[in-house]
Amino acid sequence: MAVHRRPFGRTGWDISEVAFGAWQLGGQWGAVDDDASIRALLDAYELGINFVDTAQMYGLGHSEEVVGRSLREWQGERVYVATKVQPVAWPHPSVDDPDIAQGYPPEYLRDQIEQSLRRLGVERLDLIQLHCWMPGGLVDRGWLDTLHELREEGKLDRIGVSLRDYRADEGVALAESGLIDSIQVIYNIFEQSPENALLAAAAASNTAIIARVVLDSGSLSGAWAPETYESWEEGSVLKGMLRGDRFQETLDRVAEVREVTDPFYDSLDEAAVRFVLDRPEVSTAIIGMTTRKRIARNAAYGDGAGLVPGLRELLAGFHWTKNFYV
Repeated sequence: MAVHRRPFGRTGWDISEVAFGAWQLGGQWGAVDDDASIRALLDAYELGINFVDTAQMYGLGHSEEVVGRSLREWQGERVYVATKVQPVAWPHPSVDDPDIAQGYPPEYLRDQIEQSLRRLGVERLDLIQLHCWMPGGLVDRGWLDTLHELREEGKLDRIGVSLRDYRADEGVALAESGLIDSIQVIYNIFEQSPENALLAAAAASNTAIIARVVLDSGSLSGAWAPETYESWEEGSVLKGMLRGDRFQETLDRVAEVREVTDPFYDSLDEAAVRFVLDRPEVSTAIIGMTTRKRIARNAAYGDGAGLVPGLRELLAGFHWTKNFYV
């Protein structure tokens, strides 16, 4: 069964409900084999997944290079690639109003986009996203002027932003403005704040919503067990995120979610993905995947069916305020 397609905001693109998350291809989640990564991407394309999310910071550009190689090997339908440009320096999570002019000066943006074009091996980027949205960008629009210039030069097609972790509220005014084509945000069973105002604002302006961390970095995959933490490589993203008591607390909360979802679905990951895709405002849900079996499993959840009636209401109470990225 082909993956169900949804409109990507007002772009005219029809993209798969499930998107291929390419962060893990950069090597920061553990050792990677580039040939296996390319095979995984090609498997995803064959199964109808036609949207890939990557970024410069994923392995210092290595993820982009791998995605680019897969595009050159692929002979089928068009695959849309979304990449991101990180700021000159990441603002501390405690800073509410970082200076966007310092984060994304014009020459820096130009240089980073040229590098992404080179690594991906394309003449034009489908979608470029600021990897760290700063709310001051609504007033100080130098970043947007630069991106519009680059679009006129044929370097990029569409413009989006990725909201800072667990700051969905920072995207509301931006969505209302209609200035950009897409907004990427953390959205899952534990992080439900996009439902407060962001999704409605995006729908009103026909701005595409890209949901990330749909499986809460893996906790909602249903595959974690008490011994899982020790199996992760030292220095990997997960090993650092789930340090101390965080891993056990996460397991406990996941167990509570499963008590609710098990009567409806055989697997927790299906409930988690469908929870996100149940909202029509979401254009696509990013999921990291590496094996054909997992890719096929995730693709099957993007069938347009959404969540079984009544389950969303039961899951509403599982919102969990946290930020394990710091």
